[in-house]
Amino acid sequence: MQNFIFQNKTKIIFGKSVVRNLGDEVGKVTRTALLVYGGKSCKLNGSYDQAKMSLSEHGIDIVELSGVKPNPRISSVRRGAQLCKEHNVGAVIALGGGSVIDCAKIIAISAKTELDPWIFLEGKDSAHAGLPLFTILTLAATGSEMNSGAVITNEETNEKFDYGSKYMQPRVSFLDPSYTFSVNKWQTAAGTADIMSHIMEQYFGDVQGSYIQDRLAEGLLKTCIKFGPQAINNPLDYEARANLMWTSSLALNGLLSSGHSFPWIVHPIEHPISGFYDITHGAGLACLTPNYYRYVLDEKNVRRFATFAQNVFGIKDNEDEMVVAKEGIDALENFFISLGLPKRLRDLGVKDDKFKEMAEQVYTRTQFHGGFAELSINDIVNIYKSSY
Repeated sequence: MQNFIFQNKTKIIFGKSVVRNLGDEVGKVTRTALLVYGGKSCKLNGSYDQAKMSLSEHGIDIVELSGVKPNPRISSVRRGAQLCKEHNVGAVIALGGGSVIDCAKIIAISAKTELDPWIFLEGKDSAHAGLPLFTILTLAATGSEMNSGAVITNEETNEKFDYGSKYMQPRVSFLDPSYTFSVNKWQTAAGTADIMSHIMEQYFGDVQGSYIQDRLAEGLLKTCIKFGPQAINNPLDYEARANLMWTSSLALNGLLSSGHSFPWIVHPIEHPISGFYDITHGAGLACLTPNYYRYVLDEKNVRRFATFAQNVFGIKDNEDEMVVAKEGIDALENFFISLGLPKRLRDLGVKDDKFKEMAEQVYTRTQFHGGFAELSINDIVNIYKSSY
């Protein structure tokens, strides 16, 4: 196991009605805050009214930024940063899923500079400060509520890039599983696939000395396999929603990545797809992931895939590890399908005429060292084609 430092500074307040503590936590740092949210869902599930009530009870003034869309746009970030400056905002509150939280993260650092926020996503400059960030989670998927990363789309260029900074780490995150009761079957399924993809990105790779990380990852994957279908079939199942919500946070809070290195492959390959076609991120991952694994599977990594098949999906042992490995990949694909997710990118409205352009975008920003293969632009195109 490699040397590592693990420190996650996000305070998690988990359970029913925990948003009543929001005003108290925000009041420790400011009396004026920007509330960032999407559409009507937060008003329908009660989180919006409960958040505003708690803030009002503690004398905190609110400036609102609504209309944040899935695959959050840089235009929303710019509007939010401007509001912070105009109203002398002292904190940012994100009310929603990963898209809202990611938008709020970049707003938090953009409010402290005169630079255009896209500069950070392009990698041309780094954040040196940020407003305190609070999150109220309403969708289990990205894990953004407990990490320092964000992904933003530039709608003018169809680019979708990620950025990370310690100044974007949420100060406090409120996790009430009951807020996810109203999440529909499609978003629950896509969220489950997204959670699993985060875990598998850290599980698959040229990793050594990661026994404890592997067992943790396998346990989290089995949690998704158990509770994903339950949440879809019974949206009001609190235990199912709670387990998915906490798994989402644990999947990408630094715990699984401590002590070993790994590449981040499938997410970068998917990003241009949702950048160009504005599809649901988790659904795109569900189409790509099994086919990427099939593409890179060989005699050198077959043991890794066979272990995954046996420990996560209970595939029976076989003298031929390659057979076991392939059965495990098939089981993963079939699980995604059982959730109601598509098998092919074409089912999401994706066209095959931009594969080369998307592959070039991936290749210029992704480090494949440490993965199962040093992918070329042509390799990425082939993965798109096999998923199409």
